[in-house]
Amino acid sequence: MRADRYVSSQRTDLSRSDVKKLIRMGKVTVNGEKVRTPDEHIPDGAEVCVDGVPITYREHIYIMLNKPQGYVCSTREGASPTVLELVPPGLRRRGLFPAGRLDKDTEGFVLITDDGALAHDMLSPVRHVPKTYYVRLEKPYEEKYAELFAEGMIIDGNEKCLPAESSPDPADPLACTIILHEGKFHQVKRMFEAVGNKVIFLKRIRVGDLDLDPNLPLGRCLEIMHKDVEKLLCR
Repeated sequence: MRADRYVSSQRTDLSRSDVKKLIRMGKVTVNGEKVRTPDEHIPDGAEVCVDGVPITYREHIYIMLNKPQGYVCSTREGASPTVLELVPPGLRRRGLFPAGRLDKDTEGFVLITDDGALAHDMLSPVRHVPKTYYVRLEKPYEEKYAELFAEGMIIDGNEKCLPAESSPDPADPLACTIILHEGKFHQVKRMFEAVGNKVIFLKRIRVGDLDLDPNLPLGRCLEIMHKDVEKLLCR
């Protein structure tokens, strides 16, 4: 890969013209040697530094966001701020998007990535990747909910849901967890409305077999290492 393309793909705070200026100033090195021209080839496994700081080429990046309320899962600017605005400069790169959607008033795990193939697999209705939510209700959780959800209930008169799993929180009669294998619009809220209850707080706590990091503050991000990426697709 060309040196200017390599650096700008990993340092999205730098435009291609910025990188070319740094190269002309002798600020970009490969294996300790100054890069002389923007089109110089970067060999596989080389150590590339900008101003003495190493950068590592990653074909794709995977970011766990603990989404707060008030943000929308979109790449387009609008009346509400988007989850991409919460990605810190050190993790930003071109092509990032939220893989999937959480409602504006829902908190929790949102995957932000530039890997379209993985996002497609994760969201594919064929794969049925589970998403787990923590729910607080207006009225106490009832044991009948588990059976009704497991049967694959009808919501809004004609929309069939896939079977879902739910279980009460033993420490809180108003709380439970629910596992969905699809992502219909406002699905958790609509399911509980169909059984005569109301969701007052909703947080996604797991995607596939990967838990939201309990130490990740609301509104903060962390990079998911490759050893954990495959957990996103577990069923």
